[in-house]
Amino acid sequence: MSPPSNILPEVERQTVEALAARYPDHAERIRRGVGQVARRWWLEDGDAAAFTTFCLDAFISDPAELDRTLRSLERVMEQVDGHVYEARRELTLPIDVDTGEISKVDRLFANLDLAPHVDEDLFATKVSFLALLNFPLHTLSERLQDGPAWDRAAWASSRMMERFNLRIPAAVAQESTRAFIAAEEYISGYYLRMDRLVDEDGGRPFPDGLRLISHWGLRDELAAHYAEADGIAKQRLIQRVMERIVRQEIPAAVIDNPGLLWNPWTNEVQPADADGLATSAEREPDIRYAQLLSILRAVRKIDPFAPNEPTFMARRFERERQMPEREVEALFISVLESPEVRELGRLIAERVGRPLEPFDIWYSGFKSRGTYSEDELNQAARQRFPNLEAFQAALPETLEKLGFTPDRARWLADHIEVDPARGAGHAMPAMRRQDKARLRTRVPRGGMDYQGYNVACHELGHNVEQVFSLQGIDHWWLAGVPNNAFTEAFAFVFQHRDLELLGLQEPGEEARRNEALAVLWNTYEIAGVSLVDMRVWDWMYAHPGATPAELREAALAIAREVWNRWFAPVFGVRDSDILAIYSHMIVYGLYLPDYAVGHIIAFQVASRLTPETFGAEVERLARLGHLTPDAWIRAAVGGPVSAGALLGAARAAMGAEVEAAR
Repeated sequence: MSPPSNILPEVERQTVEALAARYPDHAERIRRGVGQVARRWWLEDGDAAAFTTFCLDAFISDPAELDRTLRSLERVMEQVDGHVYEARRELTLPIDVDTGEISKVDRLFANLDLAPHVDEDLFATKVSFLALLNFPLHTLSERLQDGPAWDRAAWASSRMMERFNLRIPAAVAQESTRAFIAAEEYISGYYLRMDRLVDEDGGRPFPDGLRLISHWGLRDELAAHYAEADGIAKQRLIQRVMERIVRQEIPAAVIDNPGLLWNPWTNEVQPADADGLATSAEREPDIRYAQLLSILRAVRKIDPFAPNEPTFMARRFERERQMPEREVEALFISVLESPEVRELGRLIAERVGRPLEPFDIWYSGFKSRGTYSEDELNQAARQRFPNLEAFQAALPETLEKLGFTPDRARWLADHIEVDPARGAGHAMPAMRRQDKARLRTRVPRGGMDYQGYNVACHELGHNVEQVFSLQGIDHWWLAGVPNNAFTEAFAFVFQHRDLELLGLQEPGEEARRNEALAVLWNTYEIAGVSLVDMRVWDWMYAHPGATPAELREAALAIAREVWNRWFAPVFGVRDSDILAIYSHMIVYGLYLPDYAVGHIIAFQVASRLTPETFGAEVERLARLGHLTPDAWIRAAVGGPVSAGALLGAARAAMGAEVEAAR
């Protein structure tokens, strides 16, 4: 589907001349505004005469009226967008939250998205056109160049116009929604019965009842075994499971099936009970990659309606992140190619007492949790928070421990609601100031375990940012942060203090050094994963007619290429495809780069968050709002987004470690 015909250049020119004759002092505003309307005016909106009449009638020359219009748009759209968002949250509740079995009507409702219809109606009623005529749309380069001189109202106006920039037919937008929902449902149900895995010796190394989601649960389980003397066998087994998944070699029948035993080394399947029926070991079809191609087909249909960002990648980076893709890539490479990473790899090999293996990208020994066994961590989490209700009730106390005043802690807690996640967990912001943010984490039937608690701490960081950047913002159009990487930065800062909140760790100089090393290793890992994600999308756009099997082979080849260039020199192992395991690649569409950028920003921000200033500084930073990343980080820490602070801290930490060993 292509956009209907726009207004001819001659009609646009004549309209500009007619308006400029009336308002000669506004010639540049008129030229820009009329052009913005013309590029979005479709045949259904009226003929050329109707276009000209609308522009002549709707142009606002009085500054006071223009200001009143801005405030009216802000007031009304907060309610409209907020209520539509809440309706969407309710429609997807059974998919996102563990409310029991998902019914047929639940699945149908999850595909219902009201937002595209609101967008259509805003154009049909000419509200969008009035905004486009009277307020400028800014490109990313304009914001980067001119933004430092803007006041808060100018920033609010600029952000408001992003709301009216894209005109996408409801049918096209809803097809995209359906594709993402289908992928999310596929990933949310992708569990592995670890208690049914068989190792090379025929044993079953994992405890009964252990059921983990891919990839989050598998990764966290793998990381937990560094504290065990015999944990390496389990880690190698989990790595083999991951490899089977990304290669689509996993037998389809073993996915979330307690009735079967599976040996990932041989790929053999057998009944768990002696009287069980024989089952086929036929591999899972290329569903993983078919889901991704379905998303590709859906988002490419949006491309013709986004002339300024004509690809999904451009919309993710230029429109949503406000950071050019090549700039983000260069930021990642500055970490991947740093001498600090190579030195850190040697240090980890010394700590584990063996050559590195691919699964060591998730080495957790620098984190204080690496000194505790999985059972110790689970016990501490369950004692403190036996269920989600306890976590909810303890929010004020938890926030006080983090450094917020009692009044602020209660205020924040009153604006956060905790839900049981069906998948790994996530946070959902509010969009109206009358609503609450949602914190969602997974809680097994036996009660909250450490993984669920750790995720909850991460999501709490999101929620605190979301509450401050909505409830405490001066202009609703500025609610939020520059992009997802910045909210991830807040989440990482909170997550890094999880053991402290459990009483298992006191902050100190050694803990801070270990945190620098842990953050660098995490950033190294997720930067590589992010580049795989980015390059897979580049490949898909270059091969839009690819089959799932072709995409599978391409994705694996890209994962191996990234590994061989930036990981093999550190690990001494070539051709690993483990970087392709992240479920985000399938369901969230280029979200992964936000984690890598988020780690870097989190470390820059963390340097400002002392125990004495934590609460007040988090609030100040969150209330900066939805500026560009460059403007936000300069206001936050006085410099640009850079990995320099992280690399410098890690270098100093490794130096201290060497000195201590002498």
